[in-house]
Amino acid sequence: MTNQTESAYFDIDQITAPTPTVDQYMRDYVASASLPKNLIDAIDYALLGGGKRMRPILVIRAAEAVGGTIEQALPPAAAIELIHCFSLVHDDLPAMDDDDLRRGRPTLHIKTNEAMAILAGDAMMSLAFQLLLDRIPDETTAAKIMSELAVGTSAMIGGQVYDTLPDFPSDLTPLDQLKTIHTHKTGALIRGACRMGAVAAKANDEQLAAITTYGEAIGLMFQIVDDLLDITQTTEQLGKTAGKDVEQDKLTYPAVLGVEKSQAEITRLLEVALGALSPLGNDAAQLAQIANYLAVRTK
Repeated sequence: MTNQTESAYFDIDQITAPTPTVDQYMRDYVASASLPKNLIDAIDYALLGGGKRMRPILVIRAAEAVGGTIEQALPPAAAIELIHCFSLVHDDLPAMDDDDLRRGRPTLHIKTNEAMAILAGDAMMSLAFQLLLDRIPDETTAAKIMSELAVGTSAMIGGQVYDTLPDFPSDLTPLDQLKTIHTHKTGALIRGACRMGAVAAKANDEQLAAITTYGEAIGLMFQIVDDLLDITQTTEQLGKTAGKDVEQDKLTYPAVLGVEKSQAEITRLLEVALGALSPLGNDAAQLAQIANYLAVRTK
C-alpha cells in the first residue's frame, strides 16, 4: 500500500473508532451538570442522536498526528461537538432554516418546542466552555483551547449571518461572497477542531502550521461537498431535507461554478490538505484518511 497521505485509501470504521468514547464522555458530562431534567433531556436528544462526529474525530486525530493521546483530546473533542450541536439546533429553528428533520429524526423544536430548543442550544454553548475549564488541568492549555473554540464559534455565527442576512462589501464577486460564507459558517469550526487537537497535544509551531493548512482546506472542501449533496442526494439519504439550498436561492458552489468545476475544486483542496500533512509523516495517516473520506462522502 502507498503512503496513506498520498493515496485515496480510507477505512471509515477505523476513522470513527473513537466515536463511542466521545459519546460516553459527553453523556457523562451533561448528566453531571446542575440543570433541570427536561433541559438535560433536550440536550441529550440533540447531542446524542447520531451524526458523523467529524469535528471531535478531527480533534482526536489531529492530537495523535502531533504525538498526543485521546485522553488529552477528549475535553476539546466534546466541547466542539457541544458547539456544533448547538448550532444545528438553532439553525433548524423557524426563524432560521425552518427544518423539521435532522439526522433522520424530528428536529429539537419539533420534538419539544421552540423555547426549549433555544434554551438547549444556549446551554450547550455555555457547557462547552465550562467543560474545558473543568476537564483540562493545565490552565494555559485550557485558555489556548478556549480561545480557539471562541474564535471558531464567533466565525461560525458570522458565517450564518453572511448566509441568511448578508451584508457584503459591494465589490465582492459572488464567488468571493461564497468563499466568505463557507470559510466562516463551516470551515472555521473544522479548522478550529484541528487546531484544538494540536494545541491539546502541545504541538510545535511547524506542526500547528501544517495542521492549520490541512484544516482550512478540508473545511472549505466539506462545505462544497455539502452543496453538491444538497442537489444530488435525497432527503432519506441525507437524513435532513434535501434541496433546501435551491428552494431558498442560496449561494452555493454548484450555483456559482457548476457541478463540474465544483468537483474540480474538491480535488484541488484535497491535494492541498494531503500536501500539508507531509511534514507529519505517517503519524498523520488518520487525518489523510479523513480528507479522502470527506472528498467522496455521500451524506
